[in-house]
Amino acid sequence: MFIGEYQHNLDEKGRLALPVKFREAFGHGAVVTRGLDHCLFVYSTEEWAKLADKLATLPIAQANTRAFARLMLAGAMDCALDKQGRVVLPEYLREYASIKKAVVVAGLYNRLEIWEEAAWKKYKTATEKESNTIAEALGQLGV
Repeated sequence: MFIGEYQHNLDEKGRLALPVKFREAFGHGAVVTRGLDHCLFVYSTEEWAKLADKLATLPIAQANTRAFARLMLAGAMDCALDKQGRVVLPEYLREYASIKKAVVVAGLYNRLEIWEEAAWKKYKTATEKESNTIAEALGQLGV
């Protein structure tokens, strides 16, 4: 289970050291893809397989499901952690998320999200302002 926020920097080769406490979960590798809200999603290979199976069953006749599957699957890249626990973030994914150097790695149960640091702060501030409204909507869903 991934939880928490961690600040990190990319090195000059576009490598990101994943938080130490999460590295074991990526022992068989990781998949990095375009996320929502212009962040990156990082899945273990096991979690990725579950998501990819679900995406493969979506009806291709619906434009929204095709678009979402393309966003997630075509943008995905297999990544292996090196001995220092780093993954290389491909240039096209760094561009998508506007990542230059400073990032926040956020744990979200079954995935990590990688955010450009300023974008994360902006998103978090806006979400915190709406927390009561969000909580009420989730309450209607039984959460």
